[in-house]
Formats: sequence, structure tokens, C-alpha cells
Amino acid sequence: MQRSHLWALIVVVVVAVLALVIALPIRHPGWFNNIAFWQPQEFRDLELKQGLDLQGGLQVLLEADPQAVASQTTANRDPMEAAKVIVENRVNALGVSEPLVQRQGDNRIIVELPGIDDPDQAIATLRGTGLLEFVEMGQQFVPAGTRIETNTGGSPTATAGITGTQGLLNPVTGEPFVTIMTGADLRSAEVGFDSLTNAPRIVFELTDTGRETFRNYTSQNIGNVLAIVMDKVVLSAPTIQAVIDGSGEISGQYTLEEATSLAVQMQYGALPVALNVIDTRSVGATLGADSVQKSVTAGVIGVLVVLLFMVVYYRVPGLLADVALILFVLINIAIFKLLPVTLTLPGIAGFLLATGTAVDANVLIFERMKEELRAGKSLRSAVDAGFDRAWTSIFDSNLSTLITAAILIYFGSAFGASSVRGFAVTLAIGVLVSMFTAVFATRVLMRLVYQRRSVDQSALAKPTLLGV
Repeated sequence: MQRSHLWALIVVVVVAVLALVIALPIRHPGWFNNIAFWQPQEFRDLELKQGLDLQGGLQVLLEADPQAVASQTTANRDPMEAAKVIVENRVNALGVSEPLVQRQGDNRIIVELPGIDDPDQAIATLRGTGLLEFVEMGQQFVPAGTRIETNTGGSPTATAGITGTQGLLNPVTGEPFVTIMTGADLRSAEVGFDSLTNAPRIVFELTDTGRETFRNYTSQNIGNVLAIVMDKVVLSAPTIQAVIDGSGEISGQYTLEEATSLAVQMQYGALPVALNVIDTRSVGATLGADSVQKSVTAGVIGVLVVLLFMVVYYRVPGLLADVALILFVLINIAIFKLLPVTLTLPGIAGFLLATGTAVDANVLIFERMKEELRAGKSLRSAVDAGFDRAWTSIFDSNLSTLITAAILIYFGSAFGASSVRGFAVTLAIGVLVSMFTAVFATRVLMRLVYQRRSVDQSALAKPTLLGV
């Protein structure tokens, strides 16, 4: 075997083994999950994500006050569109797979969240105003969850020393607590993990202005309490241990969901208009477990029929095409887990359509090989010519499919049609993978088989070997 052919075979084997390991429905070790390094640490589970129509979830209808929307609407500003973008960012940062965030009318937003475990936490994250404050507490410790009054974001109406819906005033001065800095000076916030306890925490970074403000304050108040307050509710009240210069962290008894929710609200800031939850409903899987199982069974039967047809009609090349088709399925599943791609009914339809595209490419190649053999060429020449001359047709057809998928992705994203976008994404991935498996992998396998055969090459060139 030529050196270039050997390297091509090694590439195919390595890709196949890696795809198989990722695609297997097993619990992968933590170090292996890091192969999806672009995902947040807590979402590197290499599991297939399912959409709302397969696993159910939560549907929330949010509504803003029409007068508030009208008062903030200008020629260059649409507060509901800005609110929709912020809600989308919060949903995406929560790690919800295949969410739907879509405007409904002039002052409503509908949100569908598949696979939500804590609906109350999710709703609070969606509608929270996200006013973050770093508040000076002096030597007074205030437990997390205490509502306080500050000199930012509204005038206090509470009585000193009393907790409740109106908030707590400074018991020493009888005045609101002083806000040192707000979330406007926050550059980023994300979930991190303590290196010793692995407990979740919120790691934040400040802007240049916030960095100077925070450095000056913390350098003069070491030993004092500085409360981190969200929407006038104390999240944490740590003691300043050292000068904080540019970045810091919020730690405490947080669950991963609570830490993620807090980081999301800190990161994406306040909504331009307050959103009220007017309707929530739990959505069950529309297919149901029994229907899903039947769909899987039907899909397996369909694939087996295609595999059998390729073997019966094309003989040895058909068998190699079947191997490449199995590799196609494994690579697609691996990509779905790595990106990740959420599987919905339209997404599954796109994947199955791409499977047909992969088989179609092999049919074009094998038919071209038959024509070359009938013209009297040797088997090796026929194989090379079949792949080379069918490539133009394969490339053109796949390119047109990819252009169509790109258009569907664009319009699906622009108009909130997540089902259309899901179909187009899986179709595009499948077409790209099929160009690797149906052309490159099949060609490598055919070279391997025919170059290793001990029989005479002229015998291999008999039409019966290719089913002609």
C-alpha cells in the first residue's frame, strides 16, 4: 500500500474509533468529557440533548406593561426586542437545549424550555431585573436572603432595622445602605468551581472603571463586610480579606443551578421593561415513550433495508458502502453530542434525509464504476475514475443542499422557528459528514480490499463482482 493510502486509512480508523467511543450510550470518564472543551464544564456530559417535543419541559408566557413599552419605544429602540434578546441570552446561558424564545404581539414573549428540572428557578431567571449592587455594610453582617434598601435604584420606604417586603435600612444611621458599585461596572460573570471542594462559585471581572473603584474601596476597608445584592436581596455578605483588583468571586452554599442562575443575571443585566409571568404550563413529550420507541424501531428497520439493498445490488462495493454508512451514523451522533445539537422531530427528519444523501453519493460512484468497467478499463482504473468523475455531481448536489440549509437556518433564527432551524442544522451536518464517509472513507476501504486480494486483478474486474 502506498504511503498516502496508508495515512488515509489511519485517518479513517482514528475517526471511526473516536466517533464510536463518543457515540456509545455510556457514562464517559470526566477527563474524556473535556474533549468538548468549548462547552461550560457543567455541560460536558456527552449526552444527546432532546427537544421539547421528545422530553417535555416548561412553557412560559411573559408580558410587559403596554404603557411601559410605549414609553420606552423610540425610532431606534424597541424595548421588547431588547428584552427578547436578553431572555434568549439567559436561556442559552442556562444550558437549555433547543429553546424557543419568540415575540407574541406587541408586549408578550413566549418561551419554551425543554427538560427544565427547576421551573421556579428558571422563571425567576427569565423575569428578574438583574440590578446588581456591591453595598457597603461596615461591620454589620446581613444573612443571605435579607431584603435591604440602598441609595441606588429607588427611594427607601422602610423603617430602620425592620426586614420585610420594604427592605432593611442601616440600623446605625437609619438611612439606606450605600452602594459602592453597580452591575454596570461588571464586565463578565460565569460559574467556576473551587479547586479544593469543587463547590460552585461565581467568578466575575470588572471594567476599567469598576476596577479602579473596587481597588480603592477594598484597599481602605479590609475587614469590613461588603454585600453582593441582587434586586435589593442580599446574595452574599463576605468580609473583605484583601485588595480586589479587577476580578473576584462570590462563594457560598450555592447549588449548581443557583450559581448558574446568578451568573446569568449578572452577565446579562437588567431587562428594559419588567416582565410578568401570566401563564406557565408543563409540556409533556408529545410523542411519548412508546411512540419514540416505535420511531426508533422503524428507523432501524429502514437502515437495515438500505444496507441489505446495497450488498445485494452492488456486492463487495455495497458492503464497503454499508461500512461507510455505519461510520456516517456514528460520526453524526458524535457531532450531535459534541456541539451539542438538540434532537427534535424535525432534527431527526433532517438527519434521516442526510442519510439518504450519503447513500445516494455511493450509488453515483458505483454506477460510474460500472460504466468504466463496461468500457473495458481495469478494476483499479474503474475505481479511480468512478470516484473522480462522480465527484463533480456529488459536490454540486451537496452544495445546493447546503445553500438551502443555510437559508433555512437564517430564516429559522430570524423568525423564531426553532423547528425549521433544527431540521436545517442536522441536514447540513449530515451532508458534510456524508462527503467524508461516502467519498473519502469508501474509497480508502475499496483500495484496501482490492489491493489485498490475492486473486488475479482481471478476475476481480468481472462485471458480476459489481453486480452488473
